[in-house]
Amino acid sequence: MKKFIGYEKGINFGGWLSQCNHTCKHYDEFIAEKDFAQVASLGLDHVRIPIDYTLLENEIGEPTAYGMDYIQKAVEWCEKYKLNMILDLHKTCGFSFDKGEQESGFFTSESLQERFYCLWERLAQHFGSCTRIAFELLNEVTDREYCEKWNAISEQCVQRIRKIAPNVFILIGGYENNSVMAIPDLKMPYDDKIVYNFHCYEPLIFTHQGAYWVDGMPQDFRLAFPGETREYAENQKRLVQMGLKTVDLVTNVQTKMVNSAYFETLFAKAVAIAEERGTTLYCGEYGVIDLADSESTVSWYKAIHQAFEKYGISRAAWCYKGMDFGLTDHHMIEKIMPYL
Repeated sequence: MKKFIGYEKGINFGGWLSQCNHTCKHYDEFIAEKDFAQVASLGLDHVRIPIDYTLLENEIGEPTAYGMDYIQKAVEWCEKYKLNMILDLHKTCGFSFDKGEQESGFFTSESLQERFYCLWERLAQHFGSCTRIAFELLNEVTDREYCEKWNAISEQCVQRIRKIAPNVFILIGGYENNSVMAIPDLKMPYDDKIVYNFHCYEPLIFTHQGAYWVDGMPQDFRLAFPGETREYAENQKRLVQMGLKTVDLVTNVQTKMVNSAYFETLFAKAVAIAEERGTTLYCGEYGVIDLADSESTVSWYKAIHQAFEKYGISRAAWCYKGMDFGLTDHHMIEKIMPYL
């Protein structure tokens, strides 16, 4: 499979320009130049930077006076520290992976889709010629029913970007929150600079154990890694009976243990599709909640790392700081660094 050169090992700056209190005070304080320097010192080659449309435009779609300046600053720091950058639109007007954001209508409204295209055209005009940047069209399309519509929207968006920025890499993910299982249902790559994107938080009952935002997840639930598939399946069944709304892929992967072999099996079909279509794979998010015990967290990173290395999958861990997954919190980055 083709490698995504320059974007092989990275980390997310989640919570900086997205999923945050959208004020200049927050932007100025949450991430600074020293953080780009630290990422470079760790030997990583890129940062993934989620942004919300509210950084760049007001409620009626007019450009903000400062939004592009923060992205430009990030580009300059990447240039200074020889890092590449993926610019990820985490929320667009009318759609967010987070239902709590109360965005709706994007997949049925031509006017909201046009606003989405225009936002990407503005980004392409500002940053499309930068050799250290790639574009990720939209974070975590949710429902499978959006698949056909999203394929059409993403292709239209690529075509409009290409008129401005013919050489920028563009990342596209699928339904069920960028599930790796959705990769076969993505459209054929528009050109040789399209990258198939997925996220991996499997098994979710491990990576999101105790997560307050997961519907039906008991906040006192804990689980170790690795473990027997049977044990994980039994835990999942029990949690579903208690009200858990999200179902893992664990029972669909035929391995005896939930370990590195589990991830290799989970990724195999997507790798085959990428090879068949002449493109590459990028895992834009993967990580473990800070409620998991540190030994299990390291074991999970080691297991998924082995699968990434086997297949040559580029990736960015979630995430650098805060957001309930911060790797620089509690010195976890030192323990996990060999497995990023």
